[in-house]
Amino acid sequence: MWLPILGLIIGVALGLLTEFRVPAEYSSYLSIAVLAAFDTLFGGIRAHLQNSFNEGVFLSGFFFNILLAAGLAFLGVHLGVDLYLAAVFAFGVRLFQNMAVIRRELLSKWRAKREKGKNKSSV
Repeated sequence: MWLPILGLIIGVALGLLTEFRVPAEYSSYLSIAVLAAFDTLFGGIRAHLQNSFNEGVFLSGFFFNILLAAGLAFLGVHLGVDLYLAAVFAFGVRLFQNMAVIRRELLSKWRAKREKGKNKSSV
């Protein structure tokens, strides 16, 4: 669980503390890579909450998703088609699905903890 959160904190800190600017022609690649990274991050959090997290799957998925998304954007640019929109749609849908599962998992754990506290106090 700590690996995705640590990566997010380091990435945000580096982004805020540096003056690095991405050229406009690479902005579509970067936006898709960031979306793919967020998809993988929230997928890792989801897997942790469901007790099925595997670091190898997380790391390979992270790099594969980023390369796939950037590859789709690159191919789309050379074909003259906005193919990156397919990656935006796919990763966007998965991102919202992962967020919904994370929310449900956290709510069910919170409810279970609350019920457990009520049962202890009534005994």
